[in-house]
Amino acid sequence: MSRSTDANSPRFRVRPPANWMNDPNGPFRWGDRYHLFYQHNPDALVHTNVHWGHASSPDLAHWDDHGIALRPTPDGPDEAGCWSGCVVDDGGVPTAVYSGIDHDHQGLSAICLAVAEDDGLQKWKQLPVPVVAGPPPGLDVTMFRDPFVFRFAGRRWALMGAGHADGTPSVLVYDCEDLYDWRFAGVLLDGRDPAAARAFGKRAIGWECPQLWATPGGDWVLAVALWDGDPVSTAYLTGRLIEASKGELSFAAGTGGGPLDLGRDFYAPSVLQDTESGRALLWGWSWESRPPEEVDRAGWSGVLTAPRVMDTHEDGTLRVVPAPELELLRAAVPFTAAPGAHRPLPLAYDLLVTARSAATVSLLRATSGAELTVRLDPASGTVTLDRTAWPRSRPDGTAPLVLPTPPGETLTVRILVDGSLLELFAGDRATATERVYRRHDDIAELAVSGTDVEVTGWELVPPNLA
Repeated sequence: MSRSTDANSPRFRVRPPANWMNDPNGPFRWGDRYHLFYQHNPDALVHTNVHWGHASSPDLAHWDDHGIALRPTPDGPDEAGCWSGCVVDDGGVPTAVYSGIDHDHQGLSAICLAVAEDDGLQKWKQLPVPVVAGPPPGLDVTMFRDPFVFRFAGRRWALMGAGHADGTPSVLVYDCEDLYDWRFAGVLLDGRDPAAARAFGKRAIGWECPQLWATPGGDWVLAVALWDGDPVSTAYLTGRLIEASKGELSFAAGTGGGPLDLGRDFYAPSVLQDTESGRALLWGWSWESRPPEEVDRAGWSGVLTAPRVMDTHEDGTLRVVPAPELELLRAAVPFTAAPGAHRPLPLAYDLLVTARSAATVSLLRATSGAELTVRLDPASGTVTLDRTAWPRSRPDGTAPLVLPTPPGETLTVRILVDGSLLELFAGDRATATERVYRRHDDIAELAVSGTDVEVTGWELVPPNLA
């Protein structure tokens, strides 16, 4: 999608041609296209002056950039930024529901609406008066943002990410059957809940970007981004929604919960409950983890992940796989690698590894001889990503990541690499998103070791839409 000449620039994932981007917003299916919006500063490489950028796709593989959809309104409720939100079909009118902030916001947003004025969703009318001016009284809310609208029990509801003065994070819920008349419907879940404390940890003082979707098996999955003054990570819980007699809604946690993504470069999940296909599709934001001076030279910052199909296993844990449409990006002729062989790797590729005994796949080699590796151990049910020789500028280190899977006779791993964006899927049980930047003297080549392992790869190429 991008025209950057930076070798570390993802070419097949959604991002603007230049400057800053962060959260994905409002994934939406309208007519014969998927639409995806995102936080974007069109003028600089910093998180300020936030607009909504816009891309669309016929197939989740090829994306067209449409420039700016929403922009801050002078003297309006979103004068300092159009922050995260969603897009819904309101009686045949695509409507963006988003956080608007003014210059004195201090973490509290208003809930704003904008209506599309064309079928391509490229022209929007932003309404001058918010539908919710701020958080509900009496809860001492100090963080309030990121509306997400969903349907349950025949009505339309909305979540808001929140934090409170005593350090408790929460998700608030509103009844918004009438999108222009919202009613506060209680605290859906907060950090005092034991299941939430186990799944989300106790570090966060606010839960951002709350997302909720139903699975084909009847579970509900709640995902949040964990905020402690800065972005931390993401997590999820499976459970049930309960509507009380007073019209309040709450979340009863089930057996599943934990990290949404085990990598260190994934945040701000955004989900599309695609009623046409019956799938829940999820994207996240992957930030830059290289030094600021390198980001400045590159001229761009941030990228969205590949779309993921989300479901749950019988035990309530997540089932996550890449959207099958991504196979449209595969070159017509695959490549393979036998144990002991070395093969050059392109800048973007899709790798499928199947191991029936312990095996190691090397993807990148430094001049020191250190390697970027993925180790598969079917007997213990572990997949280990070791990137020790490729340091990160963020403070959370480069220690190997271990992705757990059920032990068994066969272990399958999918590795999606697009420039510096690496997405690792351990079977359908766990995923990790990491940014790994090639240096000019690194050697990108595929090497395989093991006695019973098969590796098939495809270079990513622009899809043929004819």
